[in-house]
This record gives sequence, C-alpha cells and structure tokens, in this order.
Amino acid sequence: MSRFGPLPDPAELLDHDEAADAFAAILDGTASDEAITEFLIALAERGETMVEIAAAAQAMRDRMIPIDAPAGAIDVCGTGGDGHHTLNVSTAVAIVVAACEVPVAKHGNRAASSKSGAADTLEALGLDMERAAQMAEAQLADLGICFLFAAHHHPAMKHIMPIRRAIGRRTIFNLMGPLANPARVTRQLVGIARPAYVPVYAEALHRLGTDHSRVISGDEGLDELSLAGGNEVAIVTRGNVRMQRSVAADAGLPTHPISAIRGGDARENARALRSLLQGERNAYRDAVLYNAAEALIVAGAVENRIDGVEEAAEAIDKGLANALLNCWIAYK
Repeated sequence: MSRFGPLPDPAELLDHDEAADAFAAILDGTASDEAITEFLIALAERGETMVEIAAAAQAMRDRMIPIDAPAGAIDVCGTGGDGHHTLNVSTAVAIVVAACEVPVAKHGNRAASSKSGAADTLEALGLDMERAAQMAEAQLADLGICFLFAAHHHPAMKHIMPIRRAIGRRTIFNLMGPLANPARVTRQLVGIARPAYVPVYAEALHRLGTDHSRVISGDEGLDELSLAGGNEVAIVTRGNVRMQRSVAADAGLPTHPISAIRGGDARENARALRSLLQGERNAYRDAVLYNAAEALIVAGAVENRIDGVEEAAEAIDKGLANALLNCWIAYK
C-alpha cells in the first residue's frame, strides 16, 4: 500500500484481485476523495491495463441496479473524453438504430469532460430524465429504446461524479461506463478516445464476456468512427478479438473534417440532432450513418456497412427515427 491509504500504488501494474479491491474501496466510499483523485490521475497517466479495466467494470456491474431487456438488445456508447466536443453521435445513432427495429438500451450520463453528454442533449430535446429512469424497462419493451441514466443505475457513482468533474480529464471511469450497461447487453458498439487502446479495451470486453461487440476509435482520437481519416476497429466475439481498419469509403460515404461535426452546449446539440432526424443532409448525418451501420452489423441486422448505411438512411428519410423520438419524449 502507498500514501493513497486503502488504495494500491498505481505506479505498479495491478493484478485482478488488487484492482478489484481498489475499485471496491472507491465505489463503496471507503477511500478519501484525495486518494481517489490521485489514484485515478496516476492510473490514467501510466495507462490502464486490460486486467484493471475488466476488474473495475466488474466492480461497477456488481453494484448496479439492472433492468431486463429484450433478446438482441444492444448499446451504442462512447467513452467520452476525446476533447473534440462533437455533436452527440452515439445518441443519434441509438435513435436511428432503434427505428430500424433493433432494441437499444442506451447507457449514458451527463457531461463530465465535454460540453454536452447524452443525458444533457436528450433532456434538451424534451426527455424527462426522472421518468426515463423510472420507466426504462417499460420504454425498452414498448418502444425499443430507453436511456439508462448512469446516475440512477449506478448509485455507487454518486460520490465519484464531483471528483471526475474536478479532475476534468479522462479517467478509467470513462472506460468503465460502456462495460457496465444495466441491461446486461451482450452486443455493443463502443467508441473509445484512444486508437492505440482499442485492442487493450477489446481484450477487457472479451474477458468480461460478449456475443458480438465492436470497439472503435478514430485516428484523431475520436470516440466513434471518424469520417476524417482511418479508424481502428476491434471485432470482439466469444471466440476471439480481431482487428481491422475502416474508412468512410467502406460505407460509401464521403470524408469530412472533424470540425464539420463540432457541437456546442446541450441546446445547440439538441437542435442539430432534431434537424438530422428531420432529414437535414450534412456531415453530421454522414457520421451518424457510418456509426449506425456499424451498430446494425453488431446487432446482426445487416451484413456490411453499405447495407447498414442504406437501412439507417431509410429510417431517417421515412421519418421513423423522428417519430420514435417524439413517442419516446411523450411516453407516460
């Protein structure tokens, strides 16, 4: 043990038991705020290992409030912390994919290190976060979509959020969130902000168990598939982890600079998302189509990115995605 009191020294690589004990102490509130802050920063600066990520995520899973989900439900979630302050791509993808009749249990939170998280944008669109949390299971069964507000399903995180905001940078908690979906989905599209970390994160996901998931990262450090350049993609199944590269042309889409999808506060991002669902054609639409196609592959709804883009575009252009959002907001 180090000066961090009940927490081990992150200068040394932690084995599974050490990591499990450390995150039990953090989540159960038996470590001081100062010790947690120092531990998380030191861990991020050293670089989290597959074993540490998996153990931390398991600690969150052990303490979460779960819900039941339909067979085949998926999640589309980015880790955040990429610093690009883009529009809410994964949130829009969740709505579009659900409009393609794939159940989506969208896990998310308010912004910790960005201007507008998924919860902030959905709230600006008119979704009642309290009602959404209380009725998540019913909404998922009836509408095929729900928002699993991390603050409601992970009560152990309550005292961690102020610490994360004070740190103001990516920590292992950005990595843990997508691995602790309260619907216990076994199919996921997870975006992370560090391309070099894709195989490490994928191995952590493999260690935790999944039927078919994909871990993605844009070469610019984007926590989603990027239209600006290349992307690292890890295909994770129960059998193995396989790496591949992908570019926008693979999905029949043009390239766009990241600046073309830069967002703002929750209201600005909500307006852009609503315009997208109402048929506006721009770089944001292309980014959503690219990532939605990947999610549809994960769900087993399509076999390739070209078909996925076509199906996602149809859900938007026929008004299905916009109608779904309206039903979701009005759900009582």
